[in-house]
Amino acid sequence: MAAGLLICVIYSLIIWLVFFRFRWLKFSIPWAVVSLYVGIHLLLIFMVGLRFMTPSSSTATIVQYTIQLVPRLPEPTLVTEVLVEQNQPVKKGDPLIRFDRRPYEYQVRQMQALLARAKQNVEVLKADVLVAEQKIAKAQAQLDYDRYGEQLASGLAGQGAGSVEESERANAQAKVGLATLREAEAELVAARAKYDSRIDGVNTSVAEAQAKLDEALYYLDNTTIVAPEDGRIMNLQVRPGMVAGIVRFGAIAAFICDDNRYLLATYFQENLKYVKVGQEVEVALDLYPGQIFKARVQDIWHGSGKGQFLPSAQMDVYMPPPPEAPQGQFAVKILFDEPDQTRFPIGGQGTAAIYTENTSFAYLRRIAIRTRSWGNWLYPLNI
Repeated sequence: MAAGLLICVIYSLIIWLVFFRFRWLKFSIPWAVVSLYVGIHLLLIFMVGLRFMTPSSSTATIVQYTIQLVPRLPEPTLVTEVLVEQNQPVKKGDPLIRFDRRPYEYQVRQMQALLARAKQNVEVLKADVLVAEQKIAKAQAQLDYDRYGEQLASGLAGQGAGSVEESERANAQAKVGLATLREAEAELVAARAKYDSRIDGVNTSVAEAQAKLDEALYYLDNTTIVAPEDGRIMNLQVRPGMVAGIVRFGAIAAFICDDNRYLLATYFQENLKYVKVGQEVEVALDLYPGQIFKARVQDIWHGSGKGQFLPSAQMDVYMPPPPEAPQGQFAVKILFDEPDQTRFPIGGQGTAAIYTENTSFAYLRRIAIRTRSWGNWLYPLNI
């Protein structure tokens, strides 16, 4: 900046000496035009310095994180109570909206009954195993008896002391006894399979009933929407009597979080040549005319949606952008040094000036941003 000022002073001195002090040349209209033309180009030194050494953005916006409050309910549910006022500060965990609990309480009771029945059914399955084991013992005893009768009838028939019909009848009876034993063994296998069907040591029917009960309790808990963080709801349109749930997709309110708010300012890409994380920033907010807030560069978002293409069956047609199309910009994330962050509401706008490591033109930028801040007392003219 000192070099630029020196050049301008020397140029002004030359003009004064040549045209006014010694009058070596007559100060005519052509010479006036030439002098003005050269002088304007000398002023470009300061314009370039301001653009690159202290870039400024008039599109700075305060950003706060928002959380969409979506009812996590499986069926249409009536809103019974709204526990907060619009724009009321709340703490994390404070109840915000209550829904009708009765349908979900009924489901919890139903699932509790199903769980109790499933646990009782496990005892029934255990008893079925014991019954199947007793059937096997009974069938085995009957088979042993039938085989003894078969051997006895066959021996008597061979000696001529018994009839062949009795021997065949005894043989058929033994086969029936063997089939009965096999049937009893199959019943035991089925009974043990049902009883031994387990997940992590718990019977599958009990585990299924417990999972359904847990789901019912989950939905019962969700009949009350609580604050996910410290913050507030600005546009609260929910009222008792409104129905939300599966028939109303999406959020019913937007929760504004108090923590981690920041300023997002967009700059022309060439202006970010010397900008780095941690550099000093001065912010003039429209909400506070005449005040300057100190801040720091938190991050530089080197990217823009203009470089994103969506999958398509159509080939892109590359044409030069129209002259009136705005140049693509990059965003810079800025954090305020102010301890009281509540002074910076979501959507607040203003101007942000970044001071790079080269501070030659910092004074001009500080004057400019303060002039703009004080100008907010008058502009825009909305008398």
